[in-house]
Amino acid sequence: MDRLKYIISLLTLLWLSGACVDGYAQRPGNQVKSYDHIILLLDLNRPDDALDSLLTNAGVANPEIRNIKNGNYQALQKAGWNTVLMPGNKLRIDRPLTSVPPGKAFAVIQQNQIPFRPGYPVEVYGVNNFARVTVHELPNGLTRFFVPGRSNAKRVMLSGSFNDWSTLKGLMLKTDSGWIKDVKLEPGAYEYKYIFDGNWAIDDNNNLHRGDGIGNINSVYYRYNFTFKLTGYGNAHRVVVIGSFNNWNPNQLIMEPGHDGWQLNLYLHDGMHLYRFLVDGNPITDPDNRLTSKDVSGNKNSVLNLGATVSFRLSGFENAKHVYVAGDFNNWVPDELLMKRVGNAWIYTRVFAAGNYQYKFIVDGQWMVDPTNPHTARFKGETNSLITVGPNHTFRLKGYASARSVSLSGTFNTWDHYGYTMEHKGDEWVISMWLKPGKQLYKFIVDGNNWIIDPGNKFWEQNAEHTGNSVLWVD
Repeated sequence: MDRLKYIISLLTLLWLSGACVDGYAQRPGNQVKSYDHIILLLDLNRPDDALDSLLTNAGVANPEIRNIKNGNYQALQKAGWNTVLMPGNKLRIDRPLTSVPPGKAFAVIQQNQIPFRPGYPVEVYGVNNFARVTVHELPNGLTRFFVPGRSNAKRVMLSGSFNDWSTLKGLMLKTDSGWIKDVKLEPGAYEYKYIFDGNWAIDDNNNLHRGDGIGNINSVYYRYNFTFKLTGYGNAHRVVVIGSFNNWNPNQLIMEPGHDGWQLNLYLHDGMHLYRFLVDGNPITDPDNRLTSKDVSGNKNSVLNLGATVSFRLSGFENAKHVYVAGDFNNWVPDELLMKRVGNAWIYTRVFAAGNYQYKFIVDGQWMVDPTNPHTARFKGETNSLITVGPNHTFRLKGYASARSVSLSGTFNTWDHYGYTMEHKGDEWVISMWLKPGKQLYKFIVDGNNWIIDPGNKFWEQNAEHTGNSVLWVD
């Protein structure tokens, strides 16, 4: 019985962390091979602390993340792990399930999510490519998935990233020409597969595929949210969009001719984008967009802003020569985002996608946190200011008036011991955050070492330490 509980706990960890236990978790595209191995797929592009947390709790003593990222896997191999470096800088490690230290699996469940870098989308842009269109948008705002034929199938399911790869929620309706399922999608990139009488399959009519990291593929669909338009140029033979979002590639985004010009529908993530049109090879800015900017090479580009506008402001320092802002949104490049002196303050304005961002000011080479921002977080041991764009949940803790500090930690920041510092307002501590949809576990940290569940949230679940975690479901 203990062995069964252990395997179930380990399965939960791996399902949510992007790994799999063969024989128990058949995520889309994964092969069922055996019942006695643990397999983890590590994205080496992730932050060091996130990888360290996952590996430590999975039973890897002293993971030595820097060595692993530099291609030295000796520590893993000595601990009994087989290692294979895969495309996309992903490391596949596996070892027999019996060699995992007892008692580790359930503890790891509480730290199972490696967070993506807030504000950095998985997909910056995308254009669909169908041999025959089998996914399209309906006038009522829903997206219809269509499987032509398959009249002999008894049951067809649609499963994808939009329904957490459910094998229960995506039952398709049989029609006289095939099978259909309507779902509500926000703009973005989605992976999906069909399940024909228990057998997983990609969409044969969709030419866009993405590997799952272990040798199999899923179909990809983009729900569009933007249209590039160029009026006129009816005699042109070829018009292309190039921009910062596709590394200025002249062969990807070819526009379609229409009755009054050229256009291209696509999915484009929120943010600031630079772009130009290539008309028969000649670059031009968008004549309908007066917002332009010159790059370091002197090229004039049109500027497209999608998302929320954020103004960074630093008051004082009137004698400073140069003031910059840097953060995880520009890979902490120190001399890129120059602030301008306006009145008694330094200002920099930028458009952001929804997310949580860490940043600092750099005054004549000296790094400093924002003195007016009560919210901070840590990255690689450094304390930074924290700003949230498009928050979708506000955490509140009433009382604790005598506390020196209260912070928030959970699955969304791999249970960081520093957490996200909260602001004391009136009789409560408050912080608003942007969180990924789905289940989130969290706790408050009072004065740095007292971890408590949320007394204002009746939903909680037990953890390995029997101290409980608060549970939040984000739509």
